[in-house]
Amino acid sequence: MDPIRNPFAPGAGTPPPALVGRDDILSAADITLQRIRRGRPDKSLMLLGLRGVGKTVLLNRIGEIAEDIGYYVVILEAPEGQRLASYLAPALKGLLIRLSHTEKARDLARQALGALQGFASVFRVSIGEISVEVVDPHVADSGNLEVDLPGLLVSVGKAARAAETSVALLIDEVQYLGEEDLRALIVAFHTISQRGLPVVLFGAGLPQVAGLAGDAKSYAERLFDYPSVGPLSVPAAMDAIRQPIEAEGAEIWDNALAMIVEQTEGYPYFLQEWGKHAWRAAETSPIDPEDVEIALVEAIEALDRSFFRVRFDRLTPREQDYLRAMAELGPGPHRSGEIARILGKRVENLGPLRSGLTKKGMIWSPSHGETAFTVPLFDEFMLREVPNWGPPA
Repeated sequence: MDPIRNPFAPGAGTPPPALVGRDDILSAADITLQRIRRGRPDKSLMLLGLRGVGKTVLLNRIGEIAEDIGYYVVILEAPEGQRLASYLAPALKGLLIRLSHTEKARDLARQALGALQGFASVFRVSIGEISVEVVDPHVADSGNLEVDLPGLLVSVGKAARAAETSVALLIDEVQYLGEEDLRALIVAFHTISQRGLPVVLFGAGLPQVAGLAGDAKSYAERLFDYPSVGPLSVPAAMDAIRQPIEAEGAEIWDNALAMIVEQTEGYPYFLQEWGKHAWRAAETSPIDPEDVEIALVEAIEALDRSFFRVRFDRLTPREQDYLRAMAELGPGPHRSGEIARILGKRVENLGPLRSGLTKKGMIWSPSHGETAFTVPLFDEFMLREVPNWGPPA
């Protein structure tokens, strides 16, 4: 069929042609946004799930909902190994300059800009020149992030309230925040909640984020809800494929559709990849099972070249061995002792290796003593990539 009209274009954070099966999460986010805007307290949301389930898409959609009801939206992605101050401060500068042009908020916005200058100076962050006159309130320049970040964000919240608006801070890849940064962020939003300021946080990250937040501050569970973003249900997965195809005036046989849902296990990114290749394989409508068989081969090859490959290439040889041992046991989760047995090592000797893989976002612990892949179907990729493997000597 016409490749120009192919509705499927899988990519990192690329919106799918049909965003289905996530109404409960989007509805919860909308309620939170509406409540905060009306001065009513509510929990911030942390969207948790494996790679490829559409967390970034949902986070961006929440940002659009926030903008539609009048929020100022700041969207950030936490880079691995980079401090929060280095990318939060420049983003807040633009927001505060916009607020400073609002008559009602001018003075408080300039105070917040002064706080931002002090914050940037003490944490050695470049934010460039500020084109408006500022007032330095000396509230965010102690050098203690757990003190300064709350002070800065409270200043932002006061300016937003004076402007009769609200601010939504959206942070993707939350698992890459360092412990100090995560702790300071939790303290900041605890303070904001206590003061009833119109600032709300939406985050997205791997499943371990809930544990990391709880370890950072015990009251985190009272500040955040943690909606789980998983594979789509069978009906939703079918809609994710069928609706875009029918919107282009084409069709897909029910048995072909069922094959795609089964092969992808309902994971949104994989659905897009299979849909793309099934469309390409079909010479004419409707898409049939033979087209899906071709798509299976093409989609796996595409995933091996990109989605899986970029993660594999970040691994050290020892880390590759650890994940290959996990793959030997199947999809998981697996007991740490079983992985150690495959590797011929003692569990306690593998602790640093597990820790490194967790920090890289490759594994997580669903429960004590268990380890699981953060990337769906990564076990199958490891078996294809390293077919003839034995534990290292």
